[in-house]
Amino acid sequence: MLSKLQFDILYFLLKKNFSSSPSQRELSETFSVSLGKINSCLKELKSSDLINSELCITENGKQALLPYKVQNAVIMAAGMSSRFAPLSYEKPKALLKVHGEILIERQIRQLQEAGINDITLVVGYMKEKMFYLADKFHLNLVVNEDYYRYNNPSSLMRVVDKLKNTYICSSDDYFTENVFKPYVYQAYYAAVYSPSKTDEYCMKANQKGKIISVSIGGQNAWYMTGHVYFDQEFSRNFIRLLQQDYENPETKTQLWENFYMRHLNELALYLKPYPAGVIYEFDSLSELQKFDQSYVENVDSDIFQNIQKILSCNAKDIQQIEPIKAGMTNTSFSFLCAGKKYVYRHPGVGTDAYINRKGEAWAMHVAKELKLDPSFLYMDEKKGWKLSSFINGAKAMDYHNPSQVERSLEMVRTLHAYPKKSPYSFDIWKMIHSFTSQIEQKGRDHFEDYQTLYKRTKELYVLAEADGVPKCLCHCDCYDQNFLADENGNLFLIDWEYAGTADPAWDLGTYLACSDYSLGQAEKILSIYLQHEPNKKELCHYFAYTSISAYYWFLWAIYQESMGKSVGEYLYIWYRYTKEYGNIAWNLYHSDRNGDETNETAN
Repeated sequence: MLSKLQFDILYFLLKKNFSSSPSQRELSETFSVSLGKINSCLKELKSSDLINSELCITENGKQALLPYKVQNAVIMAAGMSSRFAPLSYEKPKALLKVHGEILIERQIRQLQEAGINDITLVVGYMKEKMFYLADKFHLNLVVNEDYYRYNNPSSLMRVVDKLKNTYICSSDDYFTENVFKPYVYQAYYAAVYSPSKTDEYCMKANQKGKIISVSIGGQNAWYMTGHVYFDQEFSRNFIRLLQQDYENPETKTQLWENFYMRHLNELALYLKPYPAGVIYEFDSLSELQKFDQSYVENVDSDIFQNIQKILSCNAKDIQQIEPIKAGMTNTSFSFLCAGKKYVYRHPGVGTDAYINRKGEAWAMHVAKELKLDPSFLYMDEKKGWKLSSFINGAKAMDYHNPSQVERSLEMVRTLHAYPKKSPYSFDIWKMIHSFTSQIEQKGRDHFEDYQTLYKRTKELYVLAEADGVPKCLCHCDCYDQNFLADENGNLFLIDWEYAGTADPAWDLGTYLACSDYSLGQAEKILSIYLQHEPNKKELCHYFAYTSISAYYWFLWAIYQESMGKSVGEYLYIWYRYTKEYGNIAWNLYHSDRNGDETNETAN
């Protein structure tokens, strides 16, 4: 194995065309080492027949460099880049143009200019927009279907057979100069120095440059940014450890850098410093705007054009963009325009399969008319995007705040009393069938009482429909998180995606199914809504729908988790309420049979 200085000199001699041999002083200045060390190193290279007396690299010297030759590159381009709202909602961040060049195309060209032509591109999010790159640049293309539920270790798992002497690149990096070399001495992570506080992954290295610690956040520190280089030894160890540890949920859901941090002592990686102004990673549109002024005046984005049209503003007026934590069905961001804050809602991929956007738009106009959601400004019923005023100090309603509960139920009554029926209905049983079909296709129906739950819910639905309760306009997602209280205590009913004509008990059922109320408290909620003590027939009907609602949301939750979106404790809550309220309703419906209550249950 060559020493670092031996490698540097051999590579220097390999890539340079000299009219005359370089002097030892020139080599000393180039590598910032003493003349004595240069002299000693040259003697070693000559004695090993790696260079000749004229300081030209020999065939043996070229052979000695072969273990350090870069064999290929992997570009990871599967992620959604959710922080880069709103541009990443429309296309992969890698396809943005920066100073007239598409980010990923610039990086591919830089790799190829360095003689690296074996390039593998891992795609996932909006993958079809990236397919053209395979033919244009003669790339290998690998699809990561887990991009939406797992982090970038899932991309690396798909290319373990490619990991050798390999550059690992992020598709959205911008290098002002070509950082790629055809020969590299050792595995490294590119680093830039931050004198101020940063939230990046900060590294400390020993005197030889080997990384000995990594922390998230720091100051006066070198932080990870840009590309990484795996050498053969690092790749072997990394593959072994990743394959051993991949089924650990922590490994799948975190960045590969977190995995590396846990195996720091087993994976030798060196810090490679770069000066400021060479490597750029754009984490937000505002960062890109600082680097490329064209994004200030003219943003190539349908979303920006939508906002400009509705608010009659210019692109430069749309400022302080902040992604809002993605919901289960949509992504959103807030922004400032002319001193006022707004929210833009972008429909999630695939949501058209179970959300009627025309029905939502119709209901939104009613919600504004009834002052249930005065924040609503505009919705495109074809494309599904929506613009609203930002609700300052917004907090979800408290199920145990009496005034908020009474106000929220008053809002539900107001909605149900609206004289017009929506031209769009919400057929809960049709939706239940849709989810059961999808769940069964994904093999998520294999649990003990799956069929029992379905059978009991169907029986309750038939009984509830026979009650003949008139249908009305319903919100159909009526729970605490959709009742927002602003800083002045005003309540807003938001998120009308499922709204349509339905049984009013559907709204009350969801309200109860998402709460932690006892049976007695649930009856009290019904009395507040009905404005009288519920009779037995009403208890039968509303508790049946609480069970049906819980079952619907239980199926919805299984479907979401099959798509990689964690629902958390609600999955069990809805399972439990399906059974508990189902048993209560069943017994109430059958309590007059033979003059006594049955004890039939769904257990």
